[in-house]
Amino acid sequence: MVSVNLRAAPFNLDDEAVAWVESTLEGLTPEERIGQLFVLISMGEPNEALAQLERLQPGGITRFYGPDLETEIGFARAFISSAKVPPLLSADLEGSRMSLPFGTPVPNPLGLAAVDDLQATSAISSIMAREAREMGLNWSFTPVIDINKAFRSAIVGTRSYGSEVDRIERHALAQIAAFQHEGVAATVKHWPGEGYDDRDQHLVTTINPLNVEEWEKTFGRLYRAAIDAGVLSVMSAHIAFPAFVRSIDPDAGIEAYRPASISKILNQTLLRERLGFNGLIVSDATPMGGLGAYSSRDEHLAELIANGCDVILFSDDPDADFARIRKALAEGTLPQARFEDALRRILGLKARLGLHKPHRIPDLDHARANLATPQSLKAAAEATARVPTLVKDTQKLLPLDPARHKRVLVYSGGIVQPLAPAPFAFSVPDLLRAEGFDVTVFERGSDLEPTDFDLVLYLFGDETLLTRSSIFIDWMKLTGRLHGAMSRPWHDVPTLMISFGYPYLLYDAPRVPTYINAYGTYEGMQKAVVEAILGRAPFAGTNPVDPFCGLEDARY
Repeated sequence: MVSVNLRAAPFNLDDEAVAWVESTLEGLTPEERIGQLFVLISMGEPNEALAQLERLQPGGITRFYGPDLETEIGFARAFISSAKVPPLLSADLEGSRMSLPFGTPVPNPLGLAAVDDLQATSAISSIMAREAREMGLNWSFTPVIDINKAFRSAIVGTRSYGSEVDRIERHALAQIAAFQHEGVAATVKHWPGEGYDDRDQHLVTTINPLNVEEWEKTFGRLYRAAIDAGVLSVMSAHIAFPAFVRSIDPDAGIEAYRPASISKILNQTLLRERLGFNGLIVSDATPMGGLGAYSSRDEHLAELIANGCDVILFSDDPDADFARIRKALAEGTLPQARFEDALRRILGLKARLGLHKPHRIPDLDHARANLATPQSLKAAAEATARVPTLVKDTQKLLPLDPARHKRVLVYSGGIVQPLAPAPFAFSVPDLLRAEGFDVTVFERGSDLEPTDFDLVLYLFGDETLLTRSSIFIDWMKLTGRLHGAMSRPWHDVPTLMISFGYPYLLYDAPRVPTYINAYGTYEGMQKAVVEAILGRAPFAGTNPVDPFCGLEDARY
C-alpha cells in the first residue's frame, strides 16, 4: 500500500512538518501508536477524566462541556499539557442547541439555508470557529452534506442545508472555507451520503438507495466539491451503498450492505481512488447501532482501520479496544502498512493545524474576552432574525395583536433534547405575556376548551434527534385525552402552529391554516419568531426543504 503523500493536498505540509510527523511516529511506543487512533468522549468530573486520558494518551477527544467556563478551560489546559503528542480536540459545531455553552448561539444549518446568504453563513461559521479555538477545539465534525429527501428522517432533520444540492454545496463550501481559515479542520459527513433512508444509523445500518449515476449527480458532486475545496477530513458513516458495491462485485450478497465505515470498497476504491481524497477519514461514532448491528466489536474494530478509516471515534471501553487493536496487529488482520498510513494521516492533520509548533493553548482571560462578544452576538442576532419562515397563512391571522387575540391557549410538547431527561419549556409564552397577551399553557388532565380562547398556539421544539426513529405530532400526548387528540380547533378559533425544529409537521397537520418553521429552539430564535408574528420584523426565510411533504392539500 502506498503511504500518504503529506506534501499533497489537503495537508500541503512543508519539509519541516513532514519531518516532525516522521520523527514523532518513530518516537512513539507501540501502545502510544494505538492511542493515536482513538478520539474518545470526555465528560464529567475533570480530574477523573484527566487521569484516564493521561494514562491512555489518545490522539484526541470530544469533550461534553459542563456549565463552568473556568473549569473547562482548566481541563483543556491540563489535557493538552499531559499529552505526549499535541491532541485533536473535536466537536460537532452545528449551531442552535449544538452551540458551545459559553459561546454565541447561532442558527443551525437548516436555519442558515433558510437565510440562504453565503455572507451570513461565512460570518456565523467564522464566529463558531473562533470561539471553538478559545476552548482549544481544532476539529469540527461538520459541515453535514446530507440531503433532506426522506422527510421522515429524524436524524438528518435540521443538520443538513436542505434538499437542494446547489444550496447544500454553496453553504457547505462557505463553512469549510471559514472553519479552515480560522484553524479548525472541517469534516464532511455522512459518507457516502444520508437522507434517502428515513431511519437513524444510531439504531440501524441505513442505506443509500441511489444507483451510481444518481449518486454521482448528488452526493458524488457534493463530496468532489468539498475535496476540491481542500476539506481536511471525511466522516465515514454506518451507511451502506449497495449499488456501488455491486458495480464492483455483482454477487456481493450481504457485503453490499456493509457499512461504509468498515468497507474497503467505499473508503478506498470510491473515496480515495475515484474521488481522489488524500485527507483523513474518521469513522462515525463506533458504539452506534448501525455498526454494532452488522458485526461484533471484536470483528469490526480493527476492520475500521484495515478497511480505510484513520481514526476510531469513541469507545465505551478503551482498554478493551486497545487490546483488540493490539491483537489485530499481532495476528496481521490489521496490516502494519495500513496502521502506519493511518498514523501518518493523523499526525499530518495535527501538523496541518500547526500543532507541531508553539501555539496558544486555552486561556481563561482570553476566552472571557472573546466568547460571545457584542460583535458576535449582534451578527448572530441579525442572522437569526432572517431565519423564521412563514410557510402559509391561509386565514390571514398575522400579525398577532393582543386586542384581537388576547386570550391564548398554548399546546406544546416542550423543547426536546436527546441527552436531557425531560423536555423543557419554551420562553414564547412569557414573551407574549410581556406584550400584553393572557397566555395559558395547557396541562394534561385539564378541561380547558379551545373555544374559550381567542387564539390556539401550537409550539414544537424537536430539532434533529438521535436514537429516535421519527418525529411526529403525538396528538394524544399533546392533549392528554382521546377527544383532544382527535379535535382540530382551527375551524372555530384562530390557530397558529410553530415548529422550532423539525420542518415537516404539516405532514401530521396539513390543514392547520397558519404554519411557521424556525428550525432552532435557542432563546434568540424564540425572540426572533415573536418579533415576526407581532409584525415588527418580516418573515425573511425561504423554504430550504418542501415543508408540505409533497401533500397538495397542505398548501391550502
